[in-house]
Amino acid sequence: MSNPLVEWRRHENIRTVKLPNKEQYYSDLMNIEHSWSGRIDGNLCNTFIMEAEQQLVNAIELFEMGYFDCAYYSLRSAVDMSTTMVFLADMPEEEREKYLTAWKSSDDFPIQGRMVKQLIENGDIFSDMFQTMPSFFADAKSLSADLNKYVHKQGLRHFYVSRNHPMNQHKSQEAFIKDFEYYLDRCIGVVAVMRLAIDPFPILLMDEEILYRCFDSMTEPYSTDFVDKYIGSSTVEEYKQTELYTGTYSSFIGEEKKTEATFNVVKHQWIDSTKTDEIISQLHLLTKADAIATLIVAVCEKAVKVYTYNGILMFYTDRKTNRTEHSWNSKDFTNFANSDSLINQVYDEAFISVFNAEDEPFFVEHNELLNEMEVKRISNTISGYLSSIEVDNESESEDIK
Repeated sequence: MSNPLVEWRRHENIRTVKLPNKEQYYSDLMNIEHSWSGRIDGNLCNTFIMEAEQQLVNAIELFEMGYFDCAYYSLRSAVDMSTTMVFLADMPEEEREKYLTAWKSSDDFPIQGRMVKQLIENGDIFSDMFQTMPSFFADAKSLSADLNKYVHKQGLRHFYVSRNHPMNQHKSQEAFIKDFEYYLDRCIGVVAVMRLAIDPFPILLMDEEILYRCFDSMTEPYSTDFVDKYIGSSTVEEYKQTELYTGTYSSFIGEEKKTEATFNVVKHQWIDSTKTDEIISQLHLLTKADAIATLIVAVCEKAVKVYTYNGILMFYTDRKTNRTEHSWNSKDFTNFANSDSLINQVYDEAFISVFNAEDEPFFVEHNELLNEMEVKRISNTISGYLSSIEVDNESESEDIK
């Protein structure tokens, strides 16, 4: 049983609020969550990205619960996390290792102001951004000062016992909520921009000229609405003048551009059976799995889906399957691969046939039984493709020699 005294005291100076745009904020934060970096050394950066996003989520929840100073602390923490992320990624290698060790062991580690100062002086990427984007960094500095006023309780309006005093309970919370949303918006913007110091892909991939030329990046581009709301066109245009952005842009713009149909195979594992000729014309831009799946769909009108890697990778098509169940189990594919009869195995209301590409089985889902001629055509197509890339690899080896 709860103690009445504890319950009364716990709520005495706490006033809960409701953020009207909470769902939209959670949706917008997915832009940060999906901005993971594919850099080889990016694992730590991705952890910081996730933590910064979590702090922004915490801020929203704490503010609604009535713990407004804790909410502002979480906002400041999100900004600090994004700064630390850049600091540990952008400092010269020797310095980076030293500070990373200090950070992990909780030894002497610089506070935000010192980190920014050292990044300006020694950072490879940050220093260029700082010079190219003066308005953004001036605003970020002002933001930190404003957040500190809440965290350090500067002014009675930041006291629970003043703001939530019984005599003030009748006052509207509208301005209070708008102030918080204003700072939340700015903090989301800072975290989103600091993420761009790791690599430019969240902005770069917004340009279809790059998106259709790029490899299958694990990074999703920021949405136009997200950029407009939290970053702003002027900051983006300044960022596009940085060496990091221009250098990466130049490295991709000369590559062959994928058609939309080819891009959908690479990015979304979706094969348009009416455009297989178009996709095959760019087969050299596909991975081995992408290419084999496309070729199977091209030579077999009965194929509706193709799976590989024990069902982990699935290619959809515009052809509808008779199978009503939407889920699948890797154990099913293990059984299919180990069956004595690989062709025309019952798979609920459809069928699965297994074709081996070297040591990797490909599972073809189809609504009608495959005949001997169709099985042979698929097998020969896979063999022909594997032989062609083997010849290409040998030619490249000879050229290198």
